[in-house]
Amino acid sequence: MAYFIGIDSSTTATKALLMDEEGKVLGVASSEYSYETPQPLWSEQDPSLWWRGTLESIREVLKKTSADSTQVKGIGLTGQMHGLVLLDEKGDVLRPAILWNDQRTGPQCDAIRLKLGRERLIQITGNNALTGFTAPKILWVQEHEPEIWERTRHILLPKDYVRYKLTGKFGMDKADGAGTILFDLAKRDWSAEVLSALDIPAAYLPPTGEGTDVTGELTEAAAQQLGLPAGIPVFGGGGDQAASAVGTGAVRAGVVSISLGTSGVVFATTDSPSIEPEGRLHAFCHSVPGKWHLMGVMLSAAGSLRWHRDTFAANTDYDTLLAPAANIPAGSDGLFFLPYLTGERTPHPDPLARGAFIGLTVRHWLAHLTRSVLEGVSFGLRDSFELMKNAGLKNVTQVRVTGGGARSPLWRQILADVLQAEIVTVNTTEGAAYGAALLAATGAGVFQSVESACDATIQIIGSTAPGKNLETYNKLYPLYRELYPALKPTFDATEV
Repeated sequence: MAYFIGIDSSTTATKALLMDEEGKVLGVASSEYSYETPQPLWSEQDPSLWWRGTLESIREVLKKTSADSTQVKGIGLTGQMHGLVLLDEKGDVLRPAILWNDQRTGPQCDAIRLKLGRERLIQITGNNALTGFTAPKILWVQEHEPEIWERTRHILLPKDYVRYKLTGKFGMDKADGAGTILFDLAKRDWSAEVLSALDIPAAYLPPTGEGTDVTGELTEAAAQQLGLPAGIPVFGGGGDQAASAVGTGAVRAGVVSISLGTSGVVFATTDSPSIEPEGRLHAFCHSVPGKWHLMGVMLSAAGSLRWHRDTFAANTDYDTLLAPAANIPAGSDGLFFLPYLTGERTPHPDPLARGAFIGLTVRHWLAHLTRSVLEGVSFGLRDSFELMKNAGLKNVTQVRVTGGGARSPLWRQILADVLQAEIVTVNTTEGAAYGAALLAATGAGVFQSVESACDATIQIIGSTAPGKNLETYNKLYPLYRELYPALKPTFDATEV
């Protein structure tokens, strides 16, 4: 029996998943760590934490499963996107990685738009310049830490530093590469025009491959530390959202996935590069060879519900909190909730956007507030759907929902009604790590394609169709859309 390992280097932990050749998860282990915020808006992390987490989690999952390590035939990688890792000519780390949630690079985003032109930037990369992306982080280092930039010879993303430690080679998958906004989206590789405009040497960037491509083999040194045989192929993998889409089977056009975690992600596979003209959606390469995807990101999805519970019903479990909300009519008796508790990205790339309850009266009580939070987040997710339709996404046949929020039958029904689509749940729960393992198994030849791998391993276990409240939400959605522009002047005037 052949085994495959998926490694997920996230912001707060590294997870190792062991899967057999039939797609069965045999075990999962994780190693936690933290990140630093040395100044306001900054978010940094020591890359050695990812390597330590990789060593600990792989050793632990092998120990837990008692698997024969000599039968591990491939390793797939995934992890947090957009982070900047700088190495010198010897491959040593020059400074802490600047993470995806770092917000210091507003001026550098303006500079990128000025150097390339906003429309040209979107035309080439599929994206506007946002503080989370990698390119503005590079410009920040060029400007504020020239001594570091002078010593820089290699630019990597977080999971690709782990790849380097595993294989001794530099490489990156095309999904994560597109997330740097240094990519030519249509050509699926680095853009000479963008690199030239931003004064970034092409030699500093690694070669890119598809998610199923071999990018190196496990070195003797790494193998000894991990308790694995040397020579195991390490595959391209993908950024966490692309790999998670593989892990839930969202690999064909028409199948959309929603991750309803702290943040909310709407992910739609496309057969060709599609771009939202204003750059309000992310447009990246998929980790599936020859595929692309559109992605909308809400910063506070299930995070809004958690804030609501912790603020108004501390120590209450979610089932108890949500039960009375099921008896509240659709529309929460005129109460709206804006879910912009930590700013917003899609459709409003506005760090000053704020959350709000609108329409409160003495008739409203906790259950109304609870339902309005579920409805507000669902309306926010529909914003991404509408942008995707305008960008050319047609014929959505199914929406696969994952994450903590997906466990609520009430929330799934509200989503089905608001999105006017069938909502399904699937048997897989490990998301990106499982997707990375499937990509490795496909690359090793166990499956003929990523699509066939998903067909063989991922099954639908639940379905929720749009119900009686579809028309009600369809009438309320335009009212929801009017709230942000009406309140934006207040948000801007009360910056905190």
